[in-house]
Amino acid sequence: MSKRRVVITGMGAITPYGVGVDKFWNGVKNCESCITKDDGLKITLEQQTTHIFGRVLPYDEEKYMDSKDAKRMDNFVKYAIVASTEAMEDSGLDMEKEDPYRVGCLVSSGAGGFKTIEINHTQMLKRGYTKCSPFTVPALIANMAPGKIAIKFGLKGVNKCIVSACATGTQSIGDAFRTIQYGDADVLFAGGTEAIVCDMGAGAFSSARTLSKRNDEPTKASRPYDIDRDGFVMSEGAGVLVLEELEHAKARGAKIYAEIVGYGQTCDAYDMVAPDPTGQSAAKAMEFALKDAEISPEQIDYINAHGTSTHVGDIGESLAIADIFGDLEKNKHLMVSSTKSMHGHLIGAAGAVEAIVCINAMRESIVPPTINLENQDPEVANLNYVPNKPVNAELKYTMSNSFGFGGHDASIVLKKYEE
Repeated sequence: MSKRRVVITGMGAITPYGVGVDKFWNGVKNCESCITKDDGLKITLEQQTTHIFGRVLPYDEEKYMDSKDAKRMDNFVKYAIVASTEAMEDSGLDMEKEDPYRVGCLVSSGAGGFKTIEINHTQMLKRGYTKCSPFTVPALIANMAPGKIAIKFGLKGVNKCIVSACATGTQSIGDAFRTIQYGDADVLFAGGTEAIVCDMGAGAFSSARTLSKRNDEPTKASRPYDIDRDGFVMSEGAGVLVLEELEHAKARGAKIYAEIVGYGQTCDAYDMVAPDPTGQSAAKAMEFALKDAEISPEQIDYINAHGTSTHVGDIGESLAIADIFGDLEKNKHLMVSSTKSMHGHLIGAAGAVEAIVCINAMRESIVPPTINLENQDPEVANLNYVPNKPVNAELKYTMSNSFGFGGHDASIVLKKYEE
């Protein structure tokens, strides 16, 4: 059978910029960092090395969910519902006119309910193990995000949660793309959600010495490809896309933002947390995505890189990109940027919000920059990292990369929609 075309007809987000795709995209294209010093954690600065994060701002939960139900959910589930609600409204999908078994959800979390674990473990130590909330398990398990979305909107089709650390969002979108391509669904909500900014999350990553300690300059802390980077900045939120089979979308008169045309995935098989410094498997993921899209490397205009602001990660991915696409000497056309320099690393939600960046970059012909790139590390490949200022450019094909602990590598190719 021939593969069906898959388009994006709705988008939703909640990020440290606020609720909504517009707030997120406006912050990114205007080069605004949303990283702040956070005094809300219980651990003092003397006990903790990092106090800078991308925190979701307070919002009206009751606009999106019942207040009683909200008390039984971890934040990562709430964020997924908020982003999915915007995506549903944006898509114009009317479930009363749909076969609910042809509409599903692949919205995943890389970590699940860290805060719920932290709260209930503390309660257990203080009052005994029977004093945990009876909602502990359904609040913390990662698959509750797509489960609650399905319950809210009556989605009875494919429903699952792909947990692959920082590659979670991209793999969820990629698997949704495949599912629709091969006829197992007509519409899928896809993306990622994360709420790991808590004492346990901060403590665990700090102990691993992966977080930036630039506490007095939070907006300058995330600096991919810069020689003065000292780790990534942890952030939170959710991004959700509505993926739809093209003819189904056209039949209901849906607006179409972009088309997904390629997906590639590999594994480093190298280390539990460190990426392969050669970038070989990351390069293969990009190569497979290009092959799936049936385009050449020269046709990609912009790559939203994983670019976390870690030494080995930045170097490995840059080498992988140069291997497939060529460096500046061979390919002056390609632009590469890491918007994590502005919004931080949303872990399992990263690939989802970064796919939104790629889509809006094509729609508005704006390539967002890598901010804080003041002194490029000579060890990274010689590429155009779009330093500090956005660039106006017509974009036809874009790529989004995500790489996760465990060696998970994922790349998707998006195309400006054409009939």
